[in-house]
Amino acid sequence: MDYVELSKEVSYALRHAPWEYELELDSEGWVSATQLLEALSNSGKWRNVNLEDLQYMINTSEKKRHEINNNKIRAIYGHSIPMKILKEVRRPPSILYHGTSHDALDSILMNGLLPRSRQYVHLSQDINIARQVGKRRDEKPVILKIDADLAYNQGISFYYGNEKVWLADTIPPTFIQVYVK
Repeated sequence: MDYVELSKEVSYALRHAPWEYELELDSEGWVSATQLLEALSNSGKWRNVNLEDLQYMINTSEKKRHEINNNKIRAIYGHSIPMKILKEVRRPPSILYHGTSHDALDSILMNGLLPRSRQYVHLSQDINIARQVGKRRDEKPVILKIDADLAYNQGISFYYGNEKVWLADTIPPTFIQVYVK
């Protein structure tokens, strides 16, 4: 079984188009794993996927995009569905990073980081992850340094995405600097 492809299919179903799979997500983005498995089985390619396959997909995934708890599964972040997946506010690490394109830099420095088509702004504790994300849009991305400690102390909410990703509703330009080695 191709677990990378399965992860992409599950991400699409949970993050972007649950209605195409007739999934009913709760207010925190959870859906019955049984319901997801039934929806996947309706497509010939994933007919034999079971709960153990989903658990293996999650455990071996480098990006940690999903979680299972009490026979429910959800995508941890990256939703583009209209409902907002609620997250618990947490104190972030003092510094976070965001990779972006040179084309977006002026707008970000003027307006701050905005979620755009996503529900949250995605931030990283790790410069290399921020660089990797930024490379999706720019071969040599700009790395932004976020003073998360100051932002949090001034009322900006941060949410724990997973061990690699932190989320925020927005990051005003006051807390953003271009990172220079």
